[in-house]
Amino acid sequence: MSRAEGYLLLAQDDEGAEEVPQGKGKTVPQFPAGLRPQEAAGVKTPLRAAGHLWDLSAGDRPDKIDGGWIPRGRTPTPLQFNPRTDACSVPVAEIIAVEETDVHGKHRGSGRWQKMEKPFAFTVHCVKRARHHRWKWAQVTFCCPEEQLCHLWLQTLRAMLETLTSRPKHLLVFINPFGGKGKGKRIYEQKVAPLFTLASITTDVIVTERANQAKETLYEINIDKYDGVVCVGGDGMFSEVLHGLVGRAQRSAGVDQNHPRAALVPSSLRIGIIPAGSTDCVCYSTVGTNDAETSALHIVVGDSLAMDVSSVHHHGTLLRYSVSLLGYGFYGDIIRDSEKKRWMGLVRYDFSGIKTFLSHHCYEGTVSFLPAQHTVGSPRDRKPCRAGCFVCRQSRQQLQEEQKKALYGLENAEEVEEWQVICGKFLAINATNMSCACRRSPRGLSPAAHLGDGSSDLILIRKCSRFNFLRFLVRHTNQCDQFDFSFVEVYRVKKFQFTSKHAEDEDSDLEQGKKRFGQICSEHPACCCPASGSSWNCDGELLHSAAIEVRVHCQLVRLFARGIEENPKQGPHS
Repeated sequence: MSRAEGYLLLAQDDEGAEEVPQGKGKTVPQFPAGLRPQEAAGVKTPLRAAGHLWDLSAGDRPDKIDGGWIPRGRTPTPLQFNPRTDACSVPVAEIIAVEETDVHGKHRGSGRWQKMEKPFAFTVHCVKRARHHRWKWAQVTFCCPEEQLCHLWLQTLRAMLETLTSRPKHLLVFINPFGGKGKGKRIYEQKVAPLFTLASITTDVIVTERANQAKETLYEINIDKYDGVVCVGGDGMFSEVLHGLVGRAQRSAGVDQNHPRAALVPSSLRIGIIPAGSTDCVCYSTVGTNDAETSALHIVVGDSLAMDVSSVHHHGTLLRYSVSLLGYGFYGDIIRDSEKKRWMGLVRYDFSGIKTFLSHHCYEGTVSFLPAQHTVGSPRDRKPCRAGCFVCRQSRQQLQEEQKKALYGLENAEEVEEWQVICGKFLAINATNMSCACRRSPRGLSPAAHLGDGSSDLILIRKCSRFNFLRFLVRHTNQCDQFDFSFVEVYRVKKFQFTSKHAEDEDSDLEQGKKRFGQICSEHPACCCPASGSSWNCDGELLHSAAIEVRVHCQLVRLFARGIEENPKQGPHS
């Protein structure tokens, strides 16, 4: 069932409304077409009391209330109502679970509730929208004097939930207990596990003890019994799961990952991310927040979001896969320096960032790229990727048309399109498959980058003064156009290559590292200091090879997410 095929409509009852005496009504609960249980015809007593009314509706915008249930008590996360209509709707696809509730012998409040001598009740657990793209778990309990009608609603709602086949039933969970602030295990146990239990999702939990354990496990175990893989940790933990699933899929399909032009096979399993790291860039860019409860609810309701993956090769050998940032120069130097200071904890990134900025190194090299002519948007169109993105959908269709033409020999897209070549001295070379947003940079490195359009935004920051480079960095934290500088160029590409002018030498590189902090030009303080070679920062991991070949694979993996929703509302509106 799609998200628009079923709704629960919640409306406030007027405090001055006339009550229907119990036993005198002739109305029966009304259900939409295809959802009317046969047993409903035998129910004679209407359900009416103080509070609110709920009803099953089958349209996108239900505008009618036909009999329903009255919520009892208050919810842990209260649902919000439209002050004009006193109503709000909850998509059936966003109901977590429905369970029978025992209210016998409990205090039922004063007033109209006292007229129900032996009430029967059930509780609806659903999603409630909160600020800043967060989702919350909300509960509403409904009471009625007739047991038959209570069971009728339970059966109907459960039957509707059973039709939602996209929801996971059995998940494999990897927990990194060391990532971020070391709270991964506690976050899972306190915020995620209760929701999985409520939604009847069974799990196999593995707490990792070493690096790459998740990747190795996914290569070895039988993954056919799972509906998805959940990683609890930061971007590094997600990268491990990504490499394990993508690598496993290529091995099963007989695809050589080391071939730069290999057509990779998508993984059949979705990946869920429970943020528990220091940056959580992937989660923030795909959900809009790094809140664990929000991510857990996206997994529970079975959301699905396709995402591009870039393969990074060096001389015919696969180095890594990337989904967020490939950075050479500034970001590469930061990660290389911070690796030597792990004893400092998370503060090492700030320290290395300041140190790298003061060093102000530039690197000479050649960038060649193949423009992504199949894409609909551009890096500077100020149209960010959002849930149900038209750009991603349309770009994928055009890319598939290009691939079909090449398959049937009508034309070779790579031969028709011309590679562009740019040489020069660069402070930084960045390639982003997504906006790379995070709390410190809410719009990210490339605000208009798209998750599933089969392209990457290639950003070239040429040699400039420290002051101008600082202006560029500051714009990552505000609403200004960060590409509006003469020394910054941005291109939307589907392939690119980079070669450094100077060959890497381990001894000279080590010597440069020892001198780096004091290497601020005294003669020309505003100029860049030439350096032999940097390293690539690949999603937070260090690549020692400067010469790389990168190719974007359109929508290679799927996440338990739906993309950032446009203008989310306070209440549980769809």
